[in-house]
Order: sequence, then C-alpha cells, then structure tokens
Amino acid sequence: MKGIKPRDQPSGFTTRISLLICISSLWISCEQSDPSPPLSPNQALKSFDLADPELEIELVAAEPLVQDPVAMQFDAKGRLWVVEMLGFMQDIDGTGENDPVGRVSVLTDDDGDGRMDRSTVFLDSLVMPRALAVVEDGVLVAENIPLWLARDTDGDDVADERILIDSTYGGSGMPEHSANGLLRGMDNWYYNAKSHFRYRKTSEGWIKDSTEFRGQWGIAQDDAGRLFYNYNWSQLHADLVPPGSIGRNPNHKSSSGIDHGLTLERRVFPVRSNTAINRGYVPGTLDEAGRILEFASACGPLVYRGNALPDYYNGDAFVCEPTGNLIKQNNIVEEGFMLSASGVYKNREFLASRDERFRPVSLASGPDGALYVVDMYKGIIQHGPYMTPYLREVTLERKLDKPIHMGRIWRIKRKNSKTELPDLAAKSPKEWVTELNNPNGWTRDMAQHLLVAQKDTTLLPELETLAAEGEFPGQLHAIWTLEGLHALSMDILWKAVESQHHHVVSTALRLLNQFAETDTQTRADLEQFTISHFKGAVPAVQLQMVLSGYVLDAEPLFNILNQFLVSYGSLPLGRDAVLSVLQNREMDFLKFLRQEPSWQVPRQDREIIVEQIASAVVRNGKEDDLMTLFDWLGTAMPAHKPWMSDALVAGISQATSGADTIVKLRSKPQLFETGMRENVLDSEEVMTLEAGFSWPGKAEKPKTESNLAYDIDPTQLARGRQQFLNLCANCHGTKGEGLNRFAPPLKGSEWVLGEDYKLAMILLHGMEGPVQVNGKTYDIPDILPSMPSFTTLQDPEIAAIATYIRNAWGNTAEPIKPGRVGAIRFRTQGKLQPWKSTALDTLNFTVK
Repeated sequence: MKGIKPRDQPSGFTTRISLLICISSLWISCEQSDPSPPLSPNQALKSFDLADPELEIELVAAEPLVQDPVAMQFDAKGRLWVVEMLGFMQDIDGTGENDPVGRVSVLTDDDGDGRMDRSTVFLDSLVMPRALAVVEDGVLVAENIPLWLARDTDGDDVADERILIDSTYGGSGMPEHSANGLLRGMDNWYYNAKSHFRYRKTSEGWIKDSTEFRGQWGIAQDDAGRLFYNYNWSQLHADLVPPGSIGRNPNHKSSSGIDHGLTLERRVFPVRSNTAINRGYVPGTLDEAGRILEFASACGPLVYRGNALPDYYNGDAFVCEPTGNLIKQNNIVEEGFMLSASGVYKNREFLASRDERFRPVSLASGPDGALYVVDMYKGIIQHGPYMTPYLREVTLERKLDKPIHMGRIWRIKRKNSKTELPDLAAKSPKEWVTELNNPNGWTRDMAQHLLVAQKDTTLLPELETLAAEGEFPGQLHAIWTLEGLHALSMDILWKAVESQHHHVVSTALRLLNQFAETDTQTRADLEQFTISHFKGAVPAVQLQMVLSGYVLDAEPLFNILNQFLVSYGSLPLGRDAVLSVLQNREMDFLKFLRQEPSWQVPRQDREIIVEQIASAVVRNGKEDDLMTLFDWLGTAMPAHKPWMSDALVAGISQATSGADTIVKLRSKPQLFETGMRENVLDSEEVMTLEAGFSWPGKAEKPKTESNLAYDIDPTQLARGRQQFLNLCANCHGTKGEGLNRFAPPLKGSEWVLGEDYKLAMILLHGMEGPVQVNGKTYDIPDILPSMPSFTTLQDPEIAAIATYIRNAWGNTAEPIKPGRVGAIRFRTQGKLQPWKSTALDTLNFTVK
C-alpha cells in the first residue's frame, strides 16, 4: 500500500510563540469583560477543588503543546500520545467540522521533571479523530469513520505510512455516537465503546470480530479484565461475565451479564454554575444557583489500578462530567458475582473546578502510576446538531465560543511525591516478565503487550512458572501473555485452577474450555473437577463453572445447573447463565426439572425459568420436543403443577408471538382437538397457542393479524416480556397479579393503563408507596417501600416493558415508542428520588 505522508508543518517554535502571544492577549482583554474568561494553566490550578487533602494536581501539558485533546496514551518509552480533535466546534455553527485538521501528537518530557517539553505531530490531516492505541508496529488511529494503522518507518516520530484496517469503524461519524476507545483488554483483544466489534493482531494481520455492544464514550478495565463503560445519562456500567460467554445459545437472548448498570446514582455536585448546558432550560436540570443536578454527559470512565495514589483508591472508578466541570469517584463493591458502585463523596466530588472551560473528557493511567486527566479546555462542548436555541444564546452571551484550540493534560498523585516516567522499552524481555507483578496496572498491561509483541519463546519457562504459581494479578497477566503467544498448555491451566484467587480460577476454567471442546480427556477432567468442587466454590467460580458447562455431559451438567438455580435462580444473570449453556438440550433439561422433587413447589423464579426454557424449545424448532410440550399440556401434566402448565403456555406463546414465521408441524397436536379444551386450557389460551403453529389441513390466518386493539410490533412485545421477566416479575408476578410483601398488581392498574408519561416516569425514576390500585391502597408491609428506578436501561428497553405491560393479561393501551421515553427522560432531568403517587396524581405534564 502506498504510504501517505502528513502535510508539512510550520516551525514548532514560531507557531507556539505566536499562539502564546495570541492567547495571552485574549486573557488580558477578557479578564475585565468576559463572564467566563479563559484561564492560564496557573490560574486554572487555583480553580480546582480536590477532595482528598493527601493528593495534588499538577500540569503535564498545555496549549500550544496540546490542543483540543480528547484521548491520550503513554507508550513504553514514557512518551505521551494525544488525539487532538481540532475540527470540533470551531465556532457556534460547527463550521469546518469535516476539514482534515485533526491530528495525533507525541509529547516528550526531555528533562525528566514530569512536564512535557515538546510536541511532535505524528499524524495530521485527520477528520475528527477520536481514539488511538499504541501497538507493536505503529499506532491505531480512529478517524471520523475509518480505523487506520499509522507507521513511522524511518524513526523520525512522524508517520509516513497509513494502512486501512476498517473502513466502517466509526459508524455514523457523530462524535458522541461513534465507535471509540481502542482499549487493549487483558485477553489481548482491542475493545471499543459505542461498538459491536473488537480487533486483534494475528500472524495474518488485523482481524475484526463481533462482540456485545458497549457504552458511549470511553472504555476501561479492572484488574480482572472486566470491561467498564457508561452512557451520558448513566455514569457506570460493566460486564459481569467474559465477552461472548452469556450469548452462546441462539435460542435464548440474554439480557443480563453484559452492560450491567452498577449504580442508580446520578447526582453531581459542581462548584460553579453550569448554565451553558443543553438542557439548562428544562425545569429541574439546574438548581437555584444554576448548577446541574445530575449527569448530563458522563464519559471517559477509568478504574484506577495505579500506585501513585494511596492504596484505598485501587479499584475505584472515576467518571468525567465535562458539562459540570467535575470528576466523580465511585467505590466498586464485588458481592458474589455481582458488582455495584456508590459515590465516595456524598456532597462533593473527587475533583471539581470553578473554571467553566475545564472539560474533562477522558482519563488515563500512566507509567508513574498517576491518574491523568484529559482536559479539552473548550467553551463549547456540545456538538452542533444538538445545539438548542437556549444553549446557543447562553454560549454567545458568555463568550464561550472563543478562543479555540486550547487544551491541558493534568496529573493527580500523592502530595510531594516524585514523578518518574520510566522507559519500559529499554528493559529486557526477562525484566518484562518481572514487571507483570508490578503494583502499577499500567506497567503490567504494557509488559504483557511487549511480551506478546516480542514473541520471545525463550521466556516461556518464566512465564509458565508465574502463570502456574504466581499471585493475583501478576498470575493472571502471565496466563493471558501465554495465551497471546499461543503457548498456553492444559498443564499450566490445571495448576492455575488451584489458585487461591477466584479471578485466576475462573479464567483458567474459561480457557480450559478451548481444550475441552476438542479433547475428550480434558472434557472428562473438567467435568470431574466441576462435580467435585462446585459446592465449595465461591459464587464467581460457580458462575464460570456454569458458563463453561456447555462441554459437559447432560447428567452432571443438569445437576450443576439445578444447584446453581437453587442459589441464584432469582437473579436474571443466574437464569441467563443457565440458558446460555443449554443449546439443543433445553427440552432435556426441562424434563429433568419436571422430575426434580425440589421443583414441586412453585416459586416466581421457577415460573420464569420454565417459561424461558419453553420459549427456547420452540425457537430450537425440534418437532418431537414441541409435541412433547403439547402432550404435557394436554394429558401428562401432574395436577399439582398448574404453575408449570401456565409457564409452558406463556413460554410457547412468547416464542411464537415474536417470531417472523409460523412454526410448521407434521400433524395436528392432540392438545388442539376440540374435545380436550375444556379439561386442559381455556379457549383463549388454546387460540393463542394455535396461532403460532400450522399443520396440514389447518386454515391459516395471515401472520400479521393480531388480536391486540393497537398495531404493536410483536418483536417489541416479545422484548418487553423478556425484560419484564428479568426485572419485574419477581415482585409483580409473572401474570402481573402482584405479590404480597413485594408489589401491587399491574393487571388492570390505572398506573399502567393511564397516561403513558406517568408510566414512563415511574419506570425511569421509581415510585414510593402508598399507592392505590383498583380502589385498594397498598403500603408497607403489604408492599416494599419503593419500586427501583430503571434509569440505567436504554430508551427502547423501557419502551418495550411499558408497551408489554399495557397489553398483557387483558390490559389494552397504546404502545409507547422509544422516542417518547427519551423525551420524557429529557424533561425529567433532575428527578433524583422516586415519585410519590400523590405527586403523579396532580402532575400536569406535556411532552411534544
């Protein structure tokens, strides 16, 4: 491929002096007249409110050395690579957005004082670049839409070759709605936010692989390699299971495990007014002092894994809020195999600034173990297409449209500690193996990357020793280093399974699956290990044993799954994990459960799992299995298990109602004979079941016909039912009947069937009792004190739940569209507590 050379640059010294004079003049002229003048770096330092007195913040780089930075990464030499999005909102109209003025620069600290001294433009002439990753043979750079590999072939720190890796990487090209991130995960894949894809370098070149969709802007990982990300309205999400592990069964679509919202906390505590925000005109967005009340642009999350802050910071997650000029710190709690988060500070933030132009957009770790902040330092942070007339007016009034092309990089560390940016590239490969145990997560990540890139097989003995006998997290890095070198053996993994740390054990079991898929003895050994160790294992390891169970024989697998459901069947992830390993064995497991003594007593979680399995049986499409289900419903269902009959009917109906085609059978099931209906199912249930199937001689109705009063997408109904089962049924019952001590009924509820905006508000923000339904008042102790918020869900998911419950169990009401939910979410900014029924009763609300 022909190399592409960057355009010539003017003299760096001349350009910097000119810019400094220009910016200094602006500072002097604006100090007296501007309501929000740009501050010099020294002035900006004085504007910071850093919550922990043990820490300090210091400048690493500022304009003109860096301009409009949006992402950064250190390389093995300790040099700082920065993505500069100079084309973003150069004026209030977004003029020149598609001009090739963006670039990637390399910043170098020449004198070792921790502050960058010079900048070299590595690659320019880019349209809206947004992400980068330093790789073994160059730098991956995400431009507006394409993904490039840029190379410096002559050692002058300037790219002279660009190779196209993916022409569709960016998707839409919209800055806040396009793929970004390029995080090298511990498993040697590069993951992205706002994307369904991941990338990896192989001996044959770069490959692109489908993965689960994650987040909006920014992506990070913890010491276990779990991925963290967020959305502008929901500050922190994470994966609870490894990529690709929960969606293994095509007959069941999991809705948990990936993209798990860690916290409902949305409250933020700025130290200055934030009137120049897109939603500033919406009541409840700002407090009386003009400060935003909740996240409006959460982005750039980072799980801290360094050693330049006190130990109590390790594992905490930090989230940027550029419109609020702040960074929030969250404590991550691991309980079993679940994760949750809560703000460390209740009435303030980890870092907040009184400077309106402080725009933290992403965070990074460094080779010194410090926490780095990418500050775009820009007045206009909202993209042009979303610029409301209100925001336009306020922005111009506050003179935030000028100046442009500023930017800062800040470092946060212990007070009075020395900053060193070590040159890991200068160390030997043997020393890199030692660095896998370094207390700084950045160093461990980089050492793993260098070892995989080096492909030095002489180091395998040292790596195998660490992988088999080391301690977490170094042991985990050694395992993945061997995986990256294609040198991972079963012997090493079996030794790692004996580790005292559950993340190491889980990873070893996960990787053993790759051998068990083709090796009979490994499969037998894995089966025996699971049987003998399941009961004594911690929940996280039990979860991985279930996820790995797809290679086990039916009898031991079913026993393990039953034990797992006894403990975790009430959790959506518990049910989804079980269904994920049952491909083509759903009916066999259903037969197993039907004979299990412990399943004679009905429970909500049992009804849910039976319904989900029955749906999977239908989607699997084996006619013998379908006929068995019909036989059970017609003649063989034990009289003491009516709940299972109801769950089977619901599952079958669920699978066929959302299907594109009718399921064809060879013959008419006996269940549908007229003479049997009165003794088994009522006529409405039979008609519902019949509608999804055909057989020779049956008079067919067009599949598009529906008994519903409104034209509702069956796919939305099916999606809503699935979400309802996972999120709502444990309290409201599988039939919307309500459960004593938990929640009132949804069937016939005026809250469900009334104004759609009230229902959306309840789903978005929750609701507190007492509440009246169908003339009866429900309150503690007959129901729980409050219904939780589902604000972490996307608009389509909330719309699907609302539409389903408005048209199930005899309910009939208009469907709710995702755009409607989005508008209501927009209008209810600042609602941080659950609704009270009295407030909703008197609410007069209009959404256009």
